[in-house]
Amino acid sequence: MSSILNLVFPPPPSIFLTAMSAISFISLTNAGVSEVRGKHLQYSKFWNVNSPPKISQKISSKVGMLLLYTPAFLTGLSSFGFLPQFDDDAGFRCLLISSALTLHFLKRVLEVLFVHKYSGAMILDSAIPISLSYFFSTASAIYAQHLTVGMRGPTIDLKYAGIVLFLAGIAGNFYHHHILSKLRNKEDKGYKIPKGGIFSLVICPHYLFEIIEFIGISFISQTVYLNSFTLGTIFYLVGRSYATRKWYLSRFPNFPREIKALFPYIF
Repeated sequence: MSSILNLVFPPPPSIFLTAMSAISFISLTNAGVSEVRGKHLQYSKFWNVNSPPKISQKISSKVGMLLLYTPAFLTGLSSFGFLPQFDDDAGFRCLLISSALTLHFLKRVLEVLFVHKYSGAMILDSAIPISLSYFFSTASAIYAQHLTVGMRGPTIDLKYAGIVLFLAGIAGNFYHHHILSKLRNKEDKGYKIPKGGIFSLVICPHYLFEIIEFIGISFISQTVYLNSFTLGTIFYLVGRSYATRKWYLSRFPNFPREIKALFPYIF
C-alpha cells in the first residue's frame, strides 16, 4: 500500500468518487470487450454495423460529434472559475488538469468543425449516453483533483513527465487525424487504407497517441480516479482498434497483414 501511495494521492473520503472510479473502469473495459465481440458503439464507420432492423432517430455525424464533445469542453472551461490558488503542488495540478482536459476536448471540437470529413449519420440514442459519459468523466476528474488540495502529494512526482506525454500524445493524435482527413475529398464517401505517419505499422495510431495522451493526464493528476479512467480507456481502445483492424481486413482483400491494430509489431 505504501508503494502505491508513492505514486498517487491518498483516495479521498468520497463515496461518489469511489463509485465513479469503479464505474469508469468497469464500463470502459466492458465496452472494449464488446468491441472485440462485435457489439460496437454506433458512431464512425461502425454506426450501422449490426444495427437492429428498426433504427432509432439519426443525426448527421458532424452534429453528433459536436454533441459528444461540447459539454465536456464547456465543463473543463467553466472549471477555471473554481480553481484554487495554486500556491502549492496540488493547486498547480488542478490548473494543469483543467487545462489539459479543456485542451483535449477543444481540439476534438475544432477537429469536428475543420478537420474531419463525414460520410454517414449517427444514432441519437448512442450519441447522448456517450456525451454524458464524457461530461461526467471530465467533471469527476476535475473534482477529484480539487479534493487533493491540502493533501500531502505523492513521493514520486510524475506531473512534468505527464506534461511531456500529454503534449506528445495530443500532437500525434492530431497529426494522424489530419492524415485521415486527407484520404478523401468532399465527393468521395468511401473508405481507404490509410497511409503516412505510422499507419504503415498500426491501423489505429490515433488511438495509440490518445493512450499516450491519457497516460500523460493521469501522470499529471496522480489521483485514483484518473488512473482508473485511463486504465479503462486503454482497455476500450485496445478493443476498438482490434475491431477496426478486423473491419479493414473484411473490407479490403489487399490490406497488409503485417499492419497491427494498435501497438507496432505486437498487437
